[in-house]
Amino acid sequence: QARLVESGGGLVQPGGSLRLSCEYSDFSSHYYVIGWFRQAPGKEREGVGCISSNGNTYYSDRLKGRFTLTRDDVKKTLLLEMNSLKPEDTALYYCAADTVGRTWPTPRGDFYDYDFWGQGTQVTVAS
Repeated sequence: QARLVESGGGLVQPGGSLRLSCEYSDFSSHYYVIGWFRQAPGKEREGVGCISSNGNTYYSDRLKGRFTLTRDDVKKTLLLEMNSLKPEDTALYYCAADTVGRTWPTPRGDFYDYDFWGQGTQVTVAS
């Protein structure tokens, strides 16, 4: 069974940077997609960025250019580099995986396509 463990959240000032990490276990399928989602209070969960096992990526249009994904298949880690952070980036950030190929090979940021989720890590952007 897939396992996802997030780390790296915290409090950061506006304009600052933060790196989130997701450690994942081996998936039973080679056709998977893994990515980051976020959910702010009172808002729907939204896709931040996702990457497929063959390297295709999806980024939210609103976040493209500030957020970057990096996947290390040897260490089984997915990193999310977040730059120029804004107060509206404050949310609970989740790592998620589509292990049955719903979005493979072209990742999408629709949360209902992802079947495994981590516990989340809080990111707060404030002065």
